[in-house]
Amino acid sequence: MPSVNGEDEAMARPTGVKAAKAQAKRPVGEEAKKVQQFQQMWEIRERDLAFKDKLTNKKLLESLLTRTEPLTDLE
Repeated sequence: MPSVNGEDEAMARPTGVKAAKAQAKRPVGEEAKKVQQFQQMWEIRERDLAFKDKLTNKKLLESLLTRTEPLTDLE
């Protein structure tokens, strides 16, 4: 029988027991909601990156069109 004062260390729970219990108590559809939220977040991120890429290309084109002097060989 374990003591109240915590003298019996053999009965200590292994690491991760609390996390396992918390996961077992989650509602059934909780994991599906998290996956769906992650997918939505990733789609938004992809659209954002595509928009930034287009914007960068437009800025580069605009800077090239506004130049009055000819480009060097490296440019």
